[in-house]
Parts: sequence; structure tokens; C-alpha cells
Amino acid sequence: MRCVNDKTSLHKIIAGWHDAGETVAFVPTMGNLHDGHLSLVDEAKRQADHCVVSIFVNPAQFGPGEDYERYPRTEQQDRDKLAERGADLVYLPSVDDIYPDGLATGADIHVPAELNGVLCGAARPGHFDGVASVVRRLFKAVTPDIAVFGNKDYQQLQVIRWLVDEYSLAVKLIGIPIARDQDGLALSSRNQYLSVDERKQASQLFAQLRDIQIAIEQGEKDFESLSRRARQTLESTGWVVDYVTVLGADLKPAEQTHHNLVVLAAAKLGDTRLIDNIECEI
Repeated sequence: MRCVNDKTSLHKIIAGWHDAGETVAFVPTMGNLHDGHLSLVDEAKRQADHCVVSIFVNPAQFGPGEDYERYPRTEQQDRDKLAERGADLVYLPSVDDIYPDGLATGADIHVPAELNGVLCGAARPGHFDGVASVVRRLFKAVTPDIAVFGNKDYQQLQVIRWLVDEYSLAVKLIGIPIARDQDGLALSSRNQYLSVDERKQASQLFAQLRDIQIAIEQGEKDFESLSRRARQTLESTGWVVDYVTVLGADLKPAEQTHHNLVVLAAAKLGDTRLIDNIECEI
């Protein structure tokens, strides 16, 4: 496995693969890799001749007071895991390599309000502008044929789908089901912030979404009532809930005639903000 820190070296390696008619699948990450990330690497290897993984903690997607400085950096452990999993190339850029004109120019893409102004976008202004901007820069640097993302951040994946369509980017997107612990908690780098007691409680978030999913699949149509009850249950056990909601798969308001829905939630347990979602097919 090769590791590079700059776009020039990256371009040289990938251009050689493309010149040989070989395909490239890309997995962008912020590092601190867990089994969920590694499942994306496995899928990338199945989909293409070569797997490229980036590790870059993107400052442009963190707002004031968020955890950019304390976001866990575990580069050597990440490199060891990727080598063991069979990744071909790891791109470890600096902030200057991604933003050569300075970080002030970082969020140069503005996601439309219908995607940016709801759910996590409403709670974290500018976050998805930063995500879309860095993903476009990474796509330009890596020039992948395929990009693999997890479904845990459902809204983020919809933003990236918009990005690819809006800018006519020549990359195929693949979304992978959420990797979970045995009790249902979605794997996340932020789970390590939970105390022992909080970790025991954290699976409640998935349990509430699962209850909503079951109710909908059994014919319940009062989505607002289902969401309200889940929110009240979580708040009664100490969660600070940002949202629990049922939307169409396109993140538009859910209608009783929809056949594909998604149940989404974001809530804080102690100081740790967790997100999760479950898709429903009626």
C-alpha cells in the first residue's frame, strides 16, 4: 500500500492506472477508522481494480464550538488497518494541499436550501456547504470512477448525489448499509466520546427508530405522532433531541402515499451528538 500527501504524487499514480485501462474506487474519510469505514473499503475493492482512501479532517465542515480540534486523529492505526484490508493507495493531504488559496475559500459550493436547511443542516449552518466543497475537491484530485459512502449520514449522501448531478461529475456513487454494533448502535468515530453508562444507553436511539419503522410497516400513517412519541421517550431518559422525523426518501415531507420513507434522528447524549436513520418500504 502506498501513501501520498500531495496531489502531484496522487495524480501520477492514478493516471498510470487509468492509462492501463484500470478502474479506481474511492473512499473519502476523516480517519479514526472503524469497521464501518472498512466495510466501505471492502466494497470499493469489489467494485474496481484499485481502492483509494483519503484521510482528511476537513475544517470547512466544522462550525464554531464544534469538535474539530478534538476530533480523533489516529493516522498510524488507520494506515495499518487499511494495509491489512488491502487498500492500494492512501491520500493524506494537508489543509494547504486541499485549500491552496486558503481556508477562507473552502466552502465554495452552496447546497440548495431544500437539502441544506433541514435536519443536520438546520442545526449546523454551513456544514453541508463544507462537505460538498471538500468532496468536489477530493473527486477532482482522485478522479475516481466510483465513490463509496456509508448510509449512516443519509442527508450527506443526498447532498453528494446532488453535487454529482449539479456539476455533472463523472463518478458513480454507491451507498452502503449502516454498520452497527450488536445492540444496534450505528458505528461512528464519535461513539468513543461516550462514557460507559452513556454507551449502554446509546442503543435507545436505534430502538426508537426501529419502533417507528415497525409501526409504519404495519400501516401507521400518523408520522408526526410517531416522531413525537419517540422524541418524548428519548427526552425522558436524558437525551437532548435535535430531531426525530419521518421524510420521503428524497428528504421531502412524507406523504401517506409515499412508498419509500426514511426515519431520521439526531440527539445528544451527554456531550456527544449521534445521528441515525432507518429506511422504510411500504
